[in-house]
Amino acid sequence: MKNVIPVINHKLKGTITIPADKSISHRAIMFASLANGKSVIRNCSNAKDPNSTLSVCRALGVEIQKTDESTIIINSNGKFHPVQNILDCGNSGTTMRLMCGILSGQPFNSTLVGDESLSKRPMKRVIDPLSLMGAKIFAVNNCAPIQINAGKLTGIKYSSKISSAQVKSCMLLAGLQADGETVYKEPFLSRNHTELMLKYMNADIEYDGVLTKVRPSVLEPREIAVVGDISSAAFFMVAATIVPDSDIVIKNVGLNHTRTGILEVLTKMGGNVEILDENIVSGELVGDVRVRYSELNACTIEGEIIPKLIDELPVIAVLATQAKGTTVIKNAEDLRNKETDRISAIVNELKKIGADITATPDGFVINGRTPLNGGVEVATYHDHRLAMSLYVAGLICKKEILIKDFDWVDISFPEFEALMSCLL
Repeated sequence: MKNVIPVINHKLKGTITIPADKSISHRAIMFASLANGKSVIRNCSNAKDPNSTLSVCRALGVEIQKTDESTIIINSNGKFHPVQNILDCGNSGTTMRLMCGILSGQPFNSTLVGDESLSKRPMKRVIDPLSLMGAKIFAVNNCAPIQINAGKLTGIKYSSKISSAQVKSCMLLAGLQADGETVYKEPFLSRNHTELMLKYMNADIEYDGVLTKVRPSVLEPREIAVVGDISSAAFFMVAATIVPDSDIVIKNVGLNHTRTGILEVLTKMGGNVEILDENIVSGELVGDVRVRYSELNACTIEGEIIPKLIDELPVIAVLATQAKGTTVIKNAEDLRNKETDRISAIVNELKKIGADITATPDGFVINGRTPLNGGVEVATYHDHRLAMSLYVAGLICKKEILIKDFDWVDISFPEFEALMSCLL
């Protein structure tokens, strides 16, 4: 596996275009596969996770053609076909959880598997509500492999105890195939790419804040242009904010209001963030973002903003080490159920380089402003977001750090190093 040493003491300058949003790419591939006709997906993510979704849909008999690395043509009659082999989701929790919703309503049996990391992630959160709809779904200890038998679904009213876009999307996709209406309610609004894209593809869906209703629908094929991934942009935003004299512009950033928690936190802490341009692309808000170095103040991050930045919290922990005062992150216990226990992992590794950070059951407490020393080897725990967060921390260390197994970033962001090099 590849090890990396970040460049230190060098300002970031220039303009980059951020790669395609992974969450939207997953959904574009799945929904186009469910549509009856020809769909064209432009600027689709070429990361490993969306490619897992692509492979699963191909295995289910969908005609998929890649004309280049980012353009995909999908021809479908709106139906999947029985498969003889297991369906491999790789490391992608999005693939596995959303496909559970799709496959639960199909007239054939299927089995979903994943890699070692994905096989440890909790699937009870989708198995339980799908079972209430009549799905015949089985998993030992509620983890992959997941066996799904042919079944008939009935719409239900379901109030989730957690705000999870994956759980919500799974239920809505099952609801497209269920008899009657499916109503889903969540405590706080999670990312709503599924609702927006289903509406764009003419599904019978209504949504208002935390409440979404969907009825049986046949999706219409569309041309879908995928906007840039704000979760990927977050690493560059934080880097430019904490590395002195930095000034960067990130183009084509998705600005969906359910995903802009990182912008809200940067602004709240005193960051210098400016939106230069905005427009709507395939139902999603997109714009260019300018970020400059700033002196920061600590804050508390909790409650309804957490679903809007759950994936960005590891790099926000790095950000908080450079803020004056004590930053407290609460209500983020779901970080313990990601590719690794991200709370323990980020605390352990940031402590190694000199951060004053303490784990809590549902987040962290970070005292700043703290110089980061470096001069050590840090681990990625097979977690792409942790690897990139440690890279950002390495940019401001006094001494170099060695990041082990860095190529786990390819799961979500294979272009990360090349884009960072463009700015250094």
